[in-house]
Amino acid sequence: ARSLPFADGAFDLVTCQTVLIHVPDSRAVIAEMIRVLAPGGYLLTAEPNNMAGTQIVGSPRFHEPVEQRLAMTRFQLVCERGKESLGEGNNSIGELVPGLFAAAGLEGVKVCQSSHASPLIPPYRTASERALRDQILDWADRDFWAWSKDDTRRYFGAGVGDPAEFEQLWDLAMGLGRQEADGLRRETLHCAGGSVFYIVAGWKSALA
Repeated sequence: ARSLPFADGAFDLVTCQTVLIHVPDSRAVIAEMIRVLAPGGYLLTAEPNNMAGTQIVGSPRFHEPVEQRLAMTRFQLVCERGKESLGEGNNSIGELVPGLFAAAGLEGVKVCQSSHASPLIPPYRTASERALRDQILDWADRDFWAWSKDDTRRYFGAGVGDPAEFEQLWDLAMGLGRQEADGLRRETLHCAGGSVFYIVAGWKSALA
């Protein structure tokens, strides 16, 4: 992504989706996308703010204790910051992309929030609901959170999380995953399935 195999100004449109959340230097990747964009061309990205998703929970957790919600939010925040410090990307970079576009010299920067949602409404008749249900069940069966346990431990440590807390927080995350899985199997889990996901676009100056 930092060295695209194309000539300067090769494209009228350059786009990526959920790429910037994984790169160590989003500014360098944006600059490279702009390099291969023709003057007057359009750059468009789709990137999330995954931290915001910690507050979007379905029926099993909607009235969970405040301390539990805060613990899971803190767990993810520490891990996201650790992931970024290791050069593996910022999982909530979507919030920063408009400013990065403007700083890179793009004009007419516009932001839309994706209207896509992934609802789960019993008895989960649609193909998308069944696919999401199967993913949640698979993650619960494999003890998988946002990341594997090994990666989560790495990120938590790099984010200066207290090692003595890790197992407790991991067990909490796994317990919540199994709770969701149980709700799916009993067809009692329901949620609107929203997310915070931004579509950001800007023009490369025709004079560039």
